[in-house]
Amino acid sequence: MKAPDFSLPDQNGTMHSLKDYAGKWLILYFYLKDQTSGCTIQACNIRDSSGVITELGNTEVVGISKDSVESHKVFADRNGLKFTLLSNPEHKVIEAYGAWDPNTEMGTLRNTVIISPEGEIVKEYKNVDPETHATMILNDLKALRGSPKPGDDVAT
Repeated sequence: MKAPDFSLPDQNGTMHSLKDYAGKWLILYFYLKDQTSGCTIQACNIRDSSGVITELGNTEVVGISKDSVESHKVFADRNGLKFTLLSNPEHKVIEAYGAWDPNTEMGTLRNTVIISPEGEIVKEYKNVDPETHATMILNDLKALRGSPKPGDDVAT
C-alpha cells in the first residue's frame, strides 16, 4: 500500500513531507500526547534503540501527534530525543494513516508503520505496547531489509 503524503512542521518549525524520505526506510510512529508516561516510555525506548537503527543505515524515525510544535520542542529537549517529531493538531495525517479514533480519550492510537524506500507501507502495528515496541520495530526492520551485502553502505 502506498503511504499517504504529508506536510507537517517538526519540533523546530521545519516542514517535512513524505518525499523528504524518498529512498530511505521510514519508521513513522503515532503517539497520544507529549509528556504522558506511556508516550515518554515509548519515545525513550525508540531513542535508546536509535543507535542500532543508525547502524542499519538509510533509516529515519519520525513521531507524530496532535501536540503543538512548542510542546514537541519541550518533549524532545526534556527527553534527549534526536529524531523528528511532527505536529498534526488537525489530525488529518493521523487519520490518513488509520491512527485516529474519535471515540478514544485522546483520539490518536498508538500505531506505527514502516515505509520502504519506495514509499510503500510494508509493516503496520496497531495499539502497541510502549515498553516493547522499539524491539519489535528493530527486529522487523532487520528482517525487511535483509542482511547487508558486501559493499553495501550501512552508514547514514
